[in-house]
Amino acid sequence: MKILVCFLLMLGMTLSATAADVNVKWSGSFNITGPDGEVKEDTAFLVLKQNGAELTGTVGPREEEQFPIEKGKIEGDKITLEASAKGSVIKFELVLAGDHIKGDANGTHDGDAMKAKLDVTRVK
Repeated sequence: MKILVCFLLMLGMTLSATAADVNVKWSGSFNITGPDGEVKEDTAFLVLKQNGAELTGTVGPREEEQFPIEKGKIEGDKITLEASAKGSVIKFELVLAGDHIKGDANGTHDGDAMKAKLDVTRVK
């Protein structure tokens, strides 16, 4: 009986971990570190559409300038996205923490490696 109770508790924790809902608009900062180490502050706007673990939608600097998400998934609080923007592929490794999504983005721009920190909150 104890084994059954433990199994049900673990199953419940697993199901609640995959039940995170990110199916909204998100807005915040996108701070880019260039190859010379200089940090450029910019903005980020995401429109995420969730279907189970699959994420689709768009990403960009503003709501008026968006690029399609080509690959996206959420597993528990971990989010991975991949989008092409102006000839560059950007890969996101993010974490959902309450009403925030935070993490790193990596890609290339004009042949140079680019790294950025993303921090967005739900648009109300």
